[in-house]
Amino acid sequence: MNMNKPLSGKTAIVTGASSGIGRAVALTLSRDGAAVVVHARRKERLAELAAEISGPGGRVLVVAGDAGSPSDLDTLLERALSWEEGGRRIDIVVANAGRGLAGGILGSDEAQWQELCQTNVLGTAHLLRKAGQHLVKQAGGDIVVVGSVVGRNISPFSGFYGSSKFAVGALAEALRQEICSKGVRVSTVMPGIVVSGFQQVAGYNAENFGKSIAHFGRLLEPQAIADGVAWLLSLPPHVNVSEIMIRPTGQNYP
Repeated sequence: MNMNKPLSGKTAIVTGASSGIGRAVALTLSRDGAAVVVHARRKERLAELAAEISGPGGRVLVVAGDAGSPSDLDTLLERALSWEEGGRRIDIVVANAGRGLAGGILGSDEAQWQELCQTNVLGTAHLLRKAGQHLVKQAGGDIVVVGSVVGRNISPFSGFYGSSKFAVGALAEALRQEICSKGVRVSTVMPGIVVSGFQQVAGYNAENFGKSIAHFGRLLEPQAIADGVAWLLSLPPHVNVSEIMIRPTGQNYP
């Protein structure tokens, strides 16, 4: 193990790690020396990611599960804590799992509202609760919540999704205030437009999305967000940057 790496000796959990931002975060934290526990529903994608991490000598544990299921999240924490490399300790939890939904309050598919809230809000809240309890006991660690710029600057084009990310930001700030005196940092990262499979799954296409963002110019890749997360984690333990937004330079709104 190269102890000169900034996260050497630490164990990190990353949810939603099978693609996009979560995948980039897992790879980046591993390259910075962390042992990484990766979580998502698509086990085959996680296996591919694990091979990419372990190939250069990184430590990785695959735990497949649903980020909207409290029991699956409990299993994730239990597996991470029983992992040999973890040593009954978790240092970093990146709550990244979430799903999008195209359309505003009038136009979005109401049949998907409950599932979206279960994953984006209730699942995240459960993970924050369990991770927060553990980190308070060990008197230190980091929780990073991946929100969205539309959680701060609500857009009529993604109103229901934006409301879920508004809630996530509120949960993160409430948790920060509750546990910061115990040496635990809580940060929210709010990405702008990132090129990934997220848009297609959410129901965005060239007509309802592509034309409206064409003037933004070059969009972000997931690595830009992963670099932001790594920067947050590299700060001295007494420094907590609680919120950052990362946008393409040409993105004027949201």
